[in-house]
Amino acid sequence: MTFLEPLTLTGRYVTLEPLSREHHDGLVDAARDGELWRLWYTSVPAPDEMAAEIGRRLDLQEQGSMLPFTTRLVDPGTGAPGRIIGMTTYMNIDAGTPRVEIGSTWNAASVQGTGTNPDSKLLLLRHAFETLGCPAVEFRTHWLNHQSREAIARLGAKQDGVLRNHSRTRDGLLRDTVVFSILEHEWPMVRAGLEYRLAKRG
Repeated sequence: MTFLEPLTLTGRYVTLEPLSREHHDGLVDAARDGELWRLWYTSVPAPDEMAAEIGRRLDLQEQGSMLPFTTRLVDPGTGAPGRIIGMTTYMNIDAGTPRVEIGSTWNAASVQGTGTNPDSKLLLLRHAFETLGCPAVEFRTHWLNHQSREAIARLGAKQDGVLRNHSRTRDGLLRDTVVFSILEHEWPMVRAGLEYRLAKRG
């Protein structure tokens, strides 16, 4: 058994299931919801790039450095997995520490602000801290992606620093990367905050 194997995580609003090539058409529809690939500060694949992105993530899974998920809405009537709304991952996996980064995440525009993102983060963080035993979980985002930075901070993550000229965007520009983390002893408070936010939504 490896440190991190494919699994399904189900919450109040979303189900995270192992990414599959069969999810291609649903992921294309999700990306078209808001034409997310046109947001220059994100890395959402365009419809004609989706197959390659699925392949890239599955290749990284084979190498042991990523565990990719497809995000689905939970059907409120049956509790079963419903419409595909996006993708997320455990990435930069360090089995020795152990430590993971939660990233390469995007959700369809129509579900943003509906509780799907905090629910997804609660599932991933709970598994990382309570099952995998991670002493820390990391998040990274583009310096100019203010929406993402604010969302990460709302989780209760603390900013570790900024990696300047850290990597190149799709159009070849150098980007500054903001690094956040949540530590093991901070997790109970972060968990309580996420559970409160979700409970307020009913």
